[in-house]
Order: sequence, then structure tokens, then C-alpha cells
Amino acid sequence: MKNIAIIMGGYSSEYKISLKSGNVVFETLDKSKYNAYRIHIFKDKWVYVNDDDEEFPIDKNDFSVTVKAEKITFHCVFNAIHGAPGEDGFMQGYFKLINMPHTSCGMYQAALTFNKRDCLSTLKPYGIKTAESFYINFGDDINNDEIIAKVGLPCFVKANKAGSSFGITKVHKKEDLKNAINVAFKEDDEIIIESFLDGIEVSVGVISFKNKTKVLPITEIVTENDFFDYEAKYLGKSQEITPARLSAEQEEKVTKMAKKVYEILKMKGFSRSEYIFKDGEPHLLEVNTIPGLTRESILPQQAAAAGIPLADLFDNAIEEALKSLP
Repeated sequence: MKNIAIIMGGYSSEYKISLKSGNVVFETLDKSKYNAYRIHIFKDKWVYVNDDDEEFPIDKNDFSVTVKAEKITFHCVFNAIHGAPGEDGFMQGYFKLINMPHTSCGMYQAALTFNKRDCLSTLKPYGIKTAESFYINFGDDINNDEIIAKVGLPCFVKANKAGSSFGITKVHKKEDLKNAINVAFKEDDEIIIESFLDGIEVSVGVISFKNKTKVLPITEIVTENDFFDYEAKYLGKSQEITPARLSAEQEEKVTKMAKKVYEILKMKGFSRSEYIFKDGEPHLLEVNTIPGLTRESILPQQAAAAGIPLADLFDNAIEEALKSLP
């Protein structure tokens, strides 16, 4: 029996979603094969939480926990933290230092993909199409006319390093730019402003499954709101149609591009990237390396459409992580 630490929570606005994802992993893992432990990672505490909601502090020297005088160590970590510090490279770096296998990508890949500006800039030379963009850092002089001249209206103002649609505003009028920028700065000190791409939006899960890169069935996003915001994602204000209603040509293009992105970045584990079709071509919005894992989340829906039960999806992630250590 392998001891598996499921890390969940985190330091960002996404912690509640992460707790849901982590609990789904906990409930789904094969109990005849794994001893699963829920580990809550917060700024003020790293704790193991047992079935009675008792908390036991994690020893950060070796990521172990002592319960009633018994020291428990782990064979592998299942990373279910959306946002910092699980999706931005910090936990990956820590686990690398203590030689602990984990189910997510490497430290560099996590840090790069979490930074929308850097990720898109890295991929552009490989022919990956993206929206027009404008960058602002906190404290910069802001010229609304200069921004609009570059990206046009409507446009999207986004926190550069935040997930789950936190800190994102769709701006239709010049006078609304200032407030949108202030909203984004509440989440991050860096902003990316992007042109509006009017077309079919899809989400593409790409995973390592049985040691091969696998593109899952594509999901089409049809939102009731102005864009795929937090309400649309998590409060039922959208339709997520799997498989997406794409032509054979569109499906082939976005499948090929998503696989290319995964392999260029030398990813591991789960990923979910978002694309919008403009003039028949998929344009990349962002890459998520710890996508939602609740039963309603997009990646589990896609795995189900591919005939992969959640238990097999999670089991494969652990098995591949265990094999990754020399």
C-alpha cells in the first residue's frame, strides 16, 4: 500500500475550488491500493486532516506527519492546488529538493505557464497564434489611448498570474479601463490586456496517459455571461459541450496545436488549455497545469468522454509520478 498525500487549498482566491478537487481525488482513489491523506496547504499552516477533522502539522523538513507518536511518510504527492503555491512552481521546487514524486509538471513549466505573458511569448516563435496584447506592471503610467490603439475594443483586462477567471474584466468602453485595471491589480502586480477574439471557444485537455501524450475530447464553452468568467465556470452560467461542435478541420487544427504546446513546454501530468477560433485558426489564451478535478470540472468530463474513469485517471497520474524518480 502506497501512502499518497493529496495537497489542496493554497494561498490564492482559488482555495475553495482546490479543496473540492482534492476531496474528489481523496474519495476516488482506490482504497485497496492507496492510503490517501488529505493535506491542507495554507499560508499559516500545512496540516494533515483526518476523517474526524483533526489537524496534525506537516514537518516541512521531509514532508512527513506524526500521528499519535507514529511518523508517516509519503510515497507520492497528488497535487490538487489551483493557483499559488501549487500551480506556480513553488511546491514543485520544494518537492524536487526533497526528492518527492508528485503528479504535476516540473517547477519551470509550472512557473512559466502560470505567467500568461511569459508563456504566450515563449510559444509565439513556434507558430502558436495568440491575441494582440499589451502589458502593464503596477506603478506604470497608463495611457488608455495607447492601450486601445494596440488591442482595440472590446478587450480583456487580466491579472497575469491568477486562475479561475479571478481579476478578469471585459471592457467595452474606454472610460471603463481604469476600473478593470484596478480589479486586476487586486490579484497581481502584473496585467495583460488582450484583444477580443470573436469565435468558438474551446477547452482542450492534454495529459500524459500510459506514458504517451493524449489529447482528450474537446469541450466547447458556451457562456450565458459576457465571457467565461467565474460564474460561468463554477455557478452554472455556461454550457460545456463535449465533444465540441467543430468541423473535422477545426478539430484537427486545435488537437494538433494543443499537443504541440504540451510537448514544446515539456509538460507532464494534466493540463487544460483554452483556445478561441478566429478566421478558422485556433488562438491560445492560456495553459492550466492543475485544472479543476471536481466531478463537474472540464477535464474529468473529457476523460469520461474518452472512456477513462476518474479512478483510472488519478491512478495513472500517481503511477507515472512514481516512475519519474531515478
